[in-house]
Amino acid sequence: MAIMADAARLPLQVWAAETPRAVIIGLHGMNDYANAFAAPGAWFAGQGITFYAYDQRGFGRAPGRGLWAGRGQMVRDLRTVLALVRGKHPDVPIYLLGTSMGGAVAISALRGAEAGALPADGVILAAPAVWGWSNLNPLYKTSLWLGAHVLPGQKLSGQGLEIWPSDNVEMLRRLGADPLVLKETRIDAVYGLVGLMEEAYQSAGALDMPVLLLYGARDEIIPPEAVRGLVASLKAPARVVYYKNGYHMLMRDLQAETVWRDIAAWMAAPAAPLPSGEELPLACFANGGRACAP
Repeated sequence: MAIMADAARLPLQVWAAETPRAVIIGLHGMNDYANAFAAPGAWFAGQGITFYAYDQRGFGRAPGRGLWAGRGQMVRDLRTVLALVRGKHPDVPIYLLGTSMGGAVAISALRGAEAGALPADGVILAAPAVWGWSNLNPLYKTSLWLGAHVLPGQKLSGQGLEIWPSDNVEMLRRLGADPLVLKETRIDAVYGLVGLMEEAYQSAGALDMPVLLLYGARDEIIPPEAVRGLVASLKAPARVVYYKNGYHMLMRDLQAETVWRDIAAWMAAPAAPLPSGEELPLACFANGGRACAP
């Protein structure tokens, strides 16, 4: 357990390397929980990288299940966990790895001066959730605002949507059977998520540490235009990997180990070529890949 400043206890999972050369803190996506990193966590531990992940407030086994804790609280929780992990590992580099919503939380926590002396050495954004108000069409904006203010407790299930978050069907079936994975989402939580995504989208340019951004060509959750806009705003040392067979759940897709290997390689040598060979120059990715190749 990780104990927060307000005494809330957030479940913490650890995949420990015997003698860690680096540490990752994983931030899960919407409606998920720390166990999302079970497979990559074990793999990274085998590579000498200790992996921590915690249930964010409102998700999994954490307090307030199903309720949106708010951007401020989620950021404070991350900063507390990061400080705790740094206290345990004072002499090794620590990286944040945010998937989807977790990526938005990481960006919001790490942005520029607001982060102060936040003890992180870099951030990995795997299909970051940056589809905020700026990228929503007017109909979606109006419908969501009305729903959040008139029927905030109404729940949405997403059933019937022809969307594939991953090509790993067995993994998706396990998630469907896992009682700790939320199957319905309150409208006010969706509203809060969109606000968080907008915050992350607008804040990415203030990141001042190394960034590795991972995105799949088959991502049906976060539109490429939103991710391209984020990439175009980055001023920190950044690299982008665009997986032609990647879906939204890159860390758990069938080709997940390809992604893990790229992350480990970048952590070991931030400027060296990545094993997948699927990196794109920042400007190339930002303009949609026109007139350039990996």
